[in-house]
Amino acid sequence: MRELTYTGRWQAEWRDAPDPVIDGPGQAIVSPVAATTCDVDSQILAGHGPIPAPYALGHECVARVVEISEDVTSVTPGQLVVVPWSISCGTCDQCSVGHTAHCTAVPDMAMYGTPIGGNWGGLLSDLVKVPFADAMLVPLLDGLDPIAMASASDNWTLAWRLVAPHLQRTPGASVLVVARGSIGLYVCDIARALGASDVLYVSPNSEHRSLAETFGARTAAEIAPIHKGFDLAVEATGRVDQLAVAAQSLKPEGFCESAGNHFRPGELPLLAMYLNSVNLRIARDNVRPNIPAALELAAAGEVDPRAVVSDVFDWEELPERIVERHAKPVFTRDLT
Repeated sequence: MRELTYTGRWQAEWRDAPDPVIDGPGQAIVSPVAATTCDVDSQILAGHGPIPAPYALGHECVARVVEISEDVTSVTPGQLVVVPWSISCGTCDQCSVGHTAHCTAVPDMAMYGTPIGGNWGGLLSDLVKVPFADAMLVPLLDGLDPIAMASASDNWTLAWRLVAPHLQRTPGASVLVVARGSIGLYVCDIARALGASDVLYVSPNSEHRSLAETFGARTAAEIAPIHKGFDLAVEATGRVDQLAVAAQSLKPEGFCESAGNHFRPGELPLLAMYLNSVNLRIARDNVRPNIPAALELAAAGEVDPRAVVSDVFDWEELPERIVERHAKPVFTRDLT
């Protein structure tokens, strides 16, 4: 089989790798049919990732089950499934409380797409081995478009987690979104669907601002901190200065969610945050427990994740297209 491999700044190529095989209980082999880039992949391709090249890329996809161990009961060959970005057993102490990004049954930070916590390959590969298949794989709901949901492995579900629980606790909350990639756009769509009273989307990208406006958001290219402005602020830029703007734009006791991946250092206005009683969470997302609810929202027809997909390309175009800096490309094959 082939793995799409990051080989250096804005460089990627197919490299041959051994076909994965079932060699123990609880395993599955899947074939990605609609895969996309995570927002962080642009930083990796630009050379800002945490480890040097080469390594297999990709941690967002809908895949078709090819083969399963005899003891796997939750999925069957031929079924379309969402493959979570992080490796998790589903039963350890951390997984049992929903902290699947911190599973203790595997090396720390085990994930697809970057060989941190072991080499698990990437989801931009012809075939992928999934351990703990019953715990990890989530069947794609009937009627959902694999292209629209290619990001459910991470960015779509992360966006749901960044905003949905807050709107469930505080109906009609106001939301500030400071973003650069797909996560912020998904947040705007989800926030509107779940009844946010006001959404302000901030991005220098005019096309993204136009799309956010179709989701009902007000938009701006940039802002200074808005004193006591919002109930919730979501930062998804990877820039500490933008996280500082978000954190200083909250009502007292407001919540700031950061999508993280701050590869470069910076400073936060901790005194101002303390005086305003800011709640800040910056975390690797425990995506697996939230995928079902995120899929259910998509299936309800009140959101439009397909609108965030910038381009749809054939699987064979991956090496040349992924380095062209498309906003949210999806690479497809064997969809029927």
